Amino acid sequence: MTVDLAVANDIKDPALAAQGVQRIEWAAVEMPVVRLIHERFAREQPLRGVRLGACLHVTTETANLMRALQAGGAEIALCASNPLSTQDDVAAALAAEGMAVFAINGEDEATYYRHIQAVLDTRPQLTMDDGADLVGVLHKERSDLIAEVIGGTEETTTGVIRLRSMEADGALQYPIVAVNEADTKHFFDNRYGTGQSTLDGIIRATNVLLAGKNVVVCGYGWCGRGVASRARGMGASVIVTEIDPTHALEALMEGYRVMPLVEAARIGDVFVTVTGNRSVIGADHFAAMKDGAIVANSGHFNVEINIPALERMAVSTREVRPFVQEYLTADGRRLHLLGEGRLINLAAAEGHPAAVMDMSFANQALCAEHMVTHAASLEQRVYTVPEEIDRTVARLKLQAMGVEIDVLTPEQERYLASWEEGT
Repeated sequence: MTVDLAVANDIKDPALAAQGVQRIEWAAVEMPVVRLIHERFAREQPLRGVRLGACLHVTTETANLMRALQAGGAEIALCASNPLSTQDDVAAALAAEGMAVFAINGEDEATYYRHIQAVLDTRPQLTMDDGADLVGVLHKERSDLIAEVIGGTEETTTGVIRLRSMEADGALQYPIVAVNEADTKHFFDNRYGTGQSTLDGIIRATNVLLAGKNVVVCGYGWCGRGVASRARGMGASVIVTEIDPTHALEALMEGYRVMPLVEAARIGDVFVTVTGNRSVIGADHFAAMKDGAIVANSGHFNVEINIPALERMAVSTREVRPFVQEYLTADGRRLHLLGEGRLINLAAAEGHPAAVMDMSFANQALCAEHMVTHAASLEQRVYTVPEEIDRTVARLKLQAMGVEIDVLTPEQERYLASWEEGT
């Protein structure tokens, strides 16, 4: 069965649309690169008639991406990539603009997957994922639709890990561009966006003073670098835990303490997971934590924290603040889990600032265009973002910021291209 994109929606309240439009327009001010792409897409229509199925965080920034893709001719079906990240007014605004939207803040797991199925019912030719759930369900449960799929994009570290595993197993049935791997994505979105918005979410949820606290950052990839940097900037003493010796060495040379998590658990005040793996914080760590410890996740899925283990240890639990669940252990310690262990920057705050999502979503839009243009020549594997797209996004961002840079002279270009000239 296919869905009529003009009428299919499952959102909280259509009456919120006007409010959503205002907030989308506010975010657009900080997204000049997406605006420039929107204007070109509207003229050239590179996605005309293409059915695009997206599983993304339904936020004001995402809305500006969806508007650009729609301007380029795409027929859009959108669902949420996280049950707590949907902004209901944004969902209503996009539905009012003719998109098929299936997203309600706080939806349960059954609804979450029903919404993914609803997007797949539209028989997408392009997929756009944030965590690879759409791709996973498509391959496992709706494989009859894959023949119509041209390609896809993936936004997150977690999703790229899953997709590369599918490719290695021979399970991936169409080409996907790992937008997460673009320099203009992980250098800026992962580091500056995640760094700022994670602490924003923790502070909004708890109102805790980070200065003087021991903040434990689990994982020192680009997201971990950002969280650690921003926590130190707010006066926290930062501890990094890692499994990669090179990342651990880098953290040490940046001035952070580095130790195993079971040791950090004894002294940490605030814990943040940003690894893309499961059960990073588990029973042994909970057992070592001190009274009042705060635990949050800024990786894509809440499996980074072993919540069932925490629940088994607790003799009682209660919500002490919005997004703060307190677990009382048998020995009288109170451990606090934020945002159900889901992305704290989206569960308790508004996600990344629009200025960094501008670059990430510019990559998404241009990679969607690239997929349509080069569909016939692409293999069934995970691709990195073409360098020219990455550089185009960076150039447009600098242009929008009013910043000029130097260019090579012909003599310098010849020198760099030559092996004959030495010292």
